[in-house]
Amino acid sequence: MNPVAATRKLPHQRRHEEGLTLVELLVVLGIIALLAALVAPQVIRYLGDARSSTARVQIKNVESALELYYLDTGTYPTKEQGLQALVEAPAGLKSWNGPYLKKDAGITDPWGQTFQYKSPGDHGPYDLYSYGRDKAQGGEGEDADIVSW
Repeated sequence: MNPVAATRKLPHQRRHEEGLTLVELLVVLGIIALLAALVAPQVIRYLGDARSSTARVQIKNVESALELYYLDTGTYPTKEQGLQALVEAPAGLKSWNGPYLKKDAGITDPWGQTFQYKSPGDHGPYDLYSYGRDKAQGGEGEDADIVSW
């Protein structure tokens, strides 16, 4: 066998080594698009659920801070003082032993809004809640209100 002839390839043999054809690329892109269309809604739903879960945990943290505030001062912050009383001492309150929350971020829900606080509350000594993603009362899913009662 001639060495030059062994390295020379026939035209039909070279075609398979040059890369993917347009049809093969379109098939691969179609499969990737199909997978993205199936996976993306699930990922978005999980992110929404994670924010709602985070808001529930944050409400529990603020409730704990409110209880510590109550133990030190004998009262819950008034509606006028709001949750800011957990971070900064209200004027004229000598028994304040805080801060009860390290940062202002502790009183902000995952959607960037300050938690709603009412004292005295309709459901107990205080009401603490977030309106959810839509920032409006009511709603379902990620738009649902997250409450302390």
